[in-house]
Amino acid sequence: MYVYTAGATGLDAAMPPWVQDGGLEVWIARLKEPAVRTRVLAEMRDPKPQWENLYGAAGPAGTLLLAFKNPALKPLTGKTLAQVASMRGVSPEDAAIDLVIEDGSRVGVAYFLMSEDNIAREVALPWVSFDSDEAAPAPEGVFLKSSNHPRAYGNFARVLAKYVRDDRVITMPQAIHKLAALPTAILSLPDRGLLQAGYFADIVVFDPATVQDHSTYEKPQQLATGVSDVWVNGVRALREGTATGAASGRAVRGRAWTGVPGGGCRATAHDWTWSP
Repeated sequence: MYVYTAGATGLDAAMPPWVQDGGLEVWIARLKEPAVRTRVLAEMRDPKPQWENLYGAAGPAGTLLLAFKNPALKPLTGKTLAQVASMRGVSPEDAAIDLVIEDGSRVGVAYFLMSEDNIAREVALPWVSFDSDEAAPAPEGVFLKSSNHPRAYGNFARVLAKYVRDDRVITMPQAIHKLAALPTAILSLPDRGLLQAGYFADIVVFDPATVQDHSTYEKPQQLATGVSDVWVNGVRALREGTATGAASGRAVRGRAWTGVPGGGCRATAHDWTWSP
């Protein structure tokens, strides 16, 4: 799980599945038809929809715009759908449809759906592990032109800072287990997740007193602090807080991996091989 009260996906999660059948281009073409638009608007506003309407659960004020493809729309990044609707003098549902058409994409958004109390309860469950459920863009260059969910930069440090050190929802040993051994066991990744002889040396050195997430919904592109050194597959990837540039990552496969049908590049936790 990730420890934030908003999930991130797109405005596709605000519209009924039938209008999206056939892919993005077909979806956008349908939205331009007046009769279809009227039907979509009605279903978006239905308090008891027959489909999972995340927009209906979050509401326009709880729908935060994160990522646009169209440069002309990028200034709207970080605004809520309610704010954009007010700026344009239209309903939030009309604004959502217009944005999808104008951007030529599903438009990346965050929906505020969860409660902090429920997150804390789930953090404490013994079978729950943690992930970011997000890409890992560098906080620089072209990546700054779009926003991200703060989980991209802060989820793991947030677990240690908020739920271990500050709120004491779980202990440090429990958190480390949920961040390392438990997820590798769930994914059936061999020789990983523990500091043990014969295992790959994936090691993170951090200060429990200072480790901290800084990423926010308003300014997500902020790296966590308090981590000094990292080794990936036994190679030092972070030295005293600075990336070394060492390319030591490996593809890893769980127990369901059977290889590439018909030959090709086959990756394991131990090496790379080519199968003709």
